[in-house]
Amino acid sequence: MSEVSQNTSAKLPKNTSQMRTIDVAVVGGGIAGKACALGLAQLGLQTIQIAPDLGQTVSAPQGSQWGQRIYAFSPSTQKLLAHLQIWDAVDHSRMQPVRDMRIYGDRGEKHDQLHLSAFEAGTPQLAWIGESNVIEHTLDQASRFQNKLERINDSVENIQVDSDGATLQLKNGSALRAQLVIAADGANSAIRAELGISTKEESYSQSGVVANWICSNAHLETAYQWFLSGGDIVAMLPLPNKQVSMVWSTSTENAAELLKLDQAAWTEKFSSIANGAIVKQLGLLTLNSMPAAFPLRRIRASRFIGPDDNPKVALIGDAAHVMHPLAGQGLNLGLRDVATLLHILSKRESFRLPNDKVLLRRYERQRQGDTSALLWVTDKLKKLFSASSGTEKQLRNWGLGLVNRSHFIKRRLIERALGDADFE
Repeated sequence: MSEVSQNTSAKLPKNTSQMRTIDVAVVGGGIAGKACALGLAQLGLQTIQIAPDLGQTVSAPQGSQWGQRIYAFSPSTQKLLAHLQIWDAVDHSRMQPVRDMRIYGDRGEKHDQLHLSAFEAGTPQLAWIGESNVIEHTLDQASRFQNKLERINDSVENIQVDSDGATLQLKNGSALRAQLVIAADGANSAIRAELGISTKEESYSQSGVVANWICSNAHLETAYQWFLSGGDIVAMLPLPNKQVSMVWSTSTENAAELLKLDQAAWTEKFSSIANGAIVKQLGLLTLNSMPAAFPLRRIRASRFIGPDDNPKVALIGDAAHVMHPLAGQGLNLGLRDVATLLHILSKRESFRLPNDKVLLRRYERQRQGDTSALLWVTDKLKKLFSASSGTEKQLRNWGLGLVNRSHFIKRRLIERALGDADFE
């Protein structure tokens, strides 16, 4: 693969009869964008990926320090990465399988919990926990050897869509002509805004505080989540070598206070919350990364393709949807966008171009159901566990215990969490 950097890329003429024409342009440099660009190239489509940070090499993580960007990777994501022929190349020593999930109510009582087990579900694992860099590095390495894929280290200044495709004007003054454009440029997608695709957005008035910890007790390959009485949610996700990754959803004010804590203050904090259950389960927690915080919000684009009359752009990942991290499904949902799009394009009729509106409408139709269901459930759970009345507290704790006693409901929950990616 040849890389075109911002410094060396030749300026292309603005005359559309002379400018370079390709099959697909992928705008965005995150995991979803990289996976999509690689998959499209593997389909034989001449693909260019454009993002301002593609010139920065993502190095393979090493050593005892773990990155702040930790994700839960569902089996649907594993299936996509296997389809892209990179799963076996991932450094599995830095990927932790999750065999069990335990979710606790805010009373701290033993019966107020939901236990999801891979053994009961008949699956080897419920998920894997790992760093973003582990996957990004492997995607980058695979992309270098894909001759249908080129990367341009730049940003898109303007997009113009017509009946045949789209023209992308880049910041360096060059321009590209693509039959199909994939908008993978994040929650604040400039492509989405340029097309006039509206969004429904809601701020949770919360921040997610993330940090990695070494724990003195074994985590037993279990992901833990505690719903606290004030509406906070604390998740402890297992990592290799007796480590856990914390995601603490809390008010922006409390998040600012948490970022100020030193090791001794954190030890005292863990001893006082959830009736001390976190310390009882994981033991002494020693900080192993700098804590960081990010705002929590819910976003859903009104359309996943555009423009309305003659679509030539498809939205994937955060450009299409953003959700609360309590279910750990945000990245997996975006990668299911990628899997669906690749499947539709690979099975398209021979007379259809990649930008055929029938194909794009198939994509939108298939993704809207999965997205709407997961966003709705996650949003309702978040609001239910943020409610402060005594009746609501009693109801939700009772509900956890009730669901835990129903093997049928638990099986359906696990099936939803596992997701699906069809490449047959």
